[in-house]
Amino acid sequence: MIGSLRKKFISISIVCILVVFSGIFFFLLIFTRMQTNRSLDLLTDTISSNDGIFPRFDPSKHHLPIQLLYSDIMAEETRFSTRFFSVWLDDQQEIVDINMDAVSTITEQDVEGYIEKVLKKDTERGWISDYRYKVTDTENGTTVVFVNGIIYKNMANRLLFTALFVLFGSAALIVILTIVVSKWAVRPVAESYEKQRQFITDANHELKTPLTLILSNLDIVESELGKSEWLDDIRSEGERMGLLINQLVTLSRMDESTDSLIQGDFDLSNAVADTVSEFQGLAEEHHYTLTSLISPSIQYHGDESLIRRLTAILLDNAIKYCDPDGKIQLSLTCRRYPVLTVENTYKDVDHLELNRLFDRFYRADKARTFSGSFGIGLSIAQSIVNSHKGNISVYKKNDMIGFRAELK
Repeated sequence: MIGSLRKKFISISIVCILVVFSGIFFFLLIFTRMQTNRSLDLLTDTISSNDGIFPRFDPSKHHLPIQLLYSDIMAEETRFSTRFFSVWLDDQQEIVDINMDAVSTITEQDVEGYIEKVLKKDTERGWISDYRYKVTDTENGTTVVFVNGIIYKNMANRLLFTALFVLFGSAALIVILTIVVSKWAVRPVAESYEKQRQFITDANHELKTPLTLILSNLDIVESELGKSEWLDDIRSEGERMGLLINQLVTLSRMDESTDSLIQGDFDLSNAVADTVSEFQGLAEEHHYTLTSLISPSIQYHGDESLIRRLTAILLDNAIKYCDPDGKIQLSLTCRRYPVLTVENTYKDVDHLELNRLFDRFYRADKARTFSGSFGIGLSIAQSIVNSHKGNISVYKKNDMIGFRAELK
């Protein structure tokens, strides 16, 4: 139990770390993309406003009329380091002139292809390959400026790679620290659980001895005085107390570990069928109709005695809470894993708190009237299924309540 709690703590921590760090990286990704586009848009704006030509450096001004991604300081080399070309179109969107003085790897055929793509996009700004473009309408036609953004992209990608490396390293370090610290984090829970388990074990020893003496003395009293209503009540309550003690000890041992399981291969279909036959007479005694649909020859690897007990608990629960003259249906099927379901008619199923039925000592009867159960059987059933790496759930349909146990 403590081991699974520690694993869950580590898993939740890892998920939280991944979500937070992924959010940070996603934010950096969006931010760098926006800044890259903004810087290149400012360059295209500057060139477009100068009729498709990069403005000459003015020593009297200390910065460009634009803000670059990494620096806004104007340098005389800026116009030479900016790779761009401009295209002028007439009113019929035909190419009139091309300025490719600042590029050497672009041909006129490439320019025609770029212009064709820009016209298809029909947007003022965008990307064509490694070029950021801007379309400007003038009195004489249209000017399209293309600025090469490969340098900006590479700088942004290096920044993102560095951020990814730092975030990944930080996440790995935090995960390692979480795994180390988790042992101390669950220690108070482990100590509390150990005290609870020890209390149940001690209570078992301390209560069983006087209970055994009471029942033994009761036999002596009955042999001398004969049976009576009061002595029968004492015996009934004593046996009930003994059953409760045994169930608590069983539940405590199952929560502690799965090492005590006696696992082996067995015929699951026969085991379930045998258990159903044991409850057939009890169901008829209560005027219930017990039917079963069991797929033959289902082989399973697990603790056969516990699986039989699981089936018995579900059938016993169905008999205790079935409507008068009601129906109980059991089915065992196997696709990927064996699935055991037990359903019974229960007209008040809509008033049940289904999510609490597996809680220990919980009973749907709010008045806590004695019905022969302690509200612990379904908790034991859940522990049995969990010990076999399966899962159990409760559901309702029409006027029936059902339990579905998937065994893995």
